[in-house]
Amino acid sequence: MADDDPLILTAWLDDTSFEFFQTMRQRHFPPARNHIPAHLTLFHHLPGDGIGWITQELQKVAQELAPVEGQVARLRFLGRGVAYDIDCPAIERLRDDLSAAFSQVLTPQDRQRMRPHVTIQNKVAPPEARALFDGLSAEFRPFPLTIRGMLLWHYRGGPWDEAGRFPFSVPAQA
Repeated sequence: MADDDPLILTAWLDDTSFEFFQTMRQRHFPPARNHIPAHLTLFHHLPGDGIGWITQELQKVAQELAPVEGQVARLRFLGRGVAYDIDCPAIERLRDDLSAAFSQVLTPQDRQRMRPHVTIQNKVAPPEARALFDGLSAEFRPFPLTIRGMLLWHYRGGPWDEAGRFPFSVPAQA
């Protein structure tokens, strides 16, 4: 385990939403490529050797936030896969704030605007992806989800290893 293995930051989804996405991912993602849990990525590649200051920043930010409400708004056809689009302005603002804090170490991919989504199928033939998209679209209805914090992961070339949990600590408004 090298200290310079990249870090990935994802949203920590509520249990019900995570289980839904995880079930869909297990059902539709090619098994030989399905090494990681369902996730909503905030950053794809943060420097592993910066884990100390990155963790401090995430702890500071998380303790100032309440859980965030969003909506699973629609399906997205990816050409060779399918994802669920997430409408959550609060998580996009959080990512913008973190982008400013991490600006010196962001990759070109992570400098791009966030389009929140959870991928449940990828790297399949386009007709297979289209069939899944069409089938799921016929029955899809938007539904709520809650983001309860952030999860930090070590990327080591295959399955991810958890590097930290950062729950949003402010009680939700009643």
